[in-house]
Amino acid sequence: EPAGLLTLADDSGLVVDALGGRPGVRSARYAATDRACIERVLREMREVERPRRTARFECHLALVDGRGARAVRRGTVHGILTPAPRGSAGFGYDPIFELAEPEYRGRTMAELSAAEKNSLSHRGRALRAMAPVLTASLRAGCLTEQPESPAADR
Repeated sequence: EPAGLLTLADDSGLVVDALGGRPGVRSARYAATDRACIERVLREMREVERPRRTARFECHLALVDGRGARAVRRGTVHGILTPAPRGSAGFGYDPIFELAEPEYRGRTMAELSAAEKNSLSHRGRALRAMAPVLTASLRAGCLTEQPESPAADR
């Protein structure tokens, strides 16, 4: 029996093109610690030259109502992997993810302030894309939109 409640869930990960999309949704479990995750990715990317070190952070949000109706939104941030960690802020793969965003180009996610990172994060983009659906659904008491929209890249 459906509970009749709106449920919001997300999954995020680092998608590395030269690794066939790994670590992807397994990003947090790619190794035992953040440092070990970074070391593994850098080891696997050791022979890959800069132009082919493209990657992106992706977040997929799903909103489901008690009847099974759903809406899915995605947020993406594009970048390139550095050969060594830089910066001390953030967590996970932030120190090796250099942004492709023009206003942040040349900086890793770990070199951004919290406000800068929050303004462009993949999770924030996904949530901003979902916000109108969530708001309308809360007002209506059920999910009012089902189609998936293109990636929220801004």
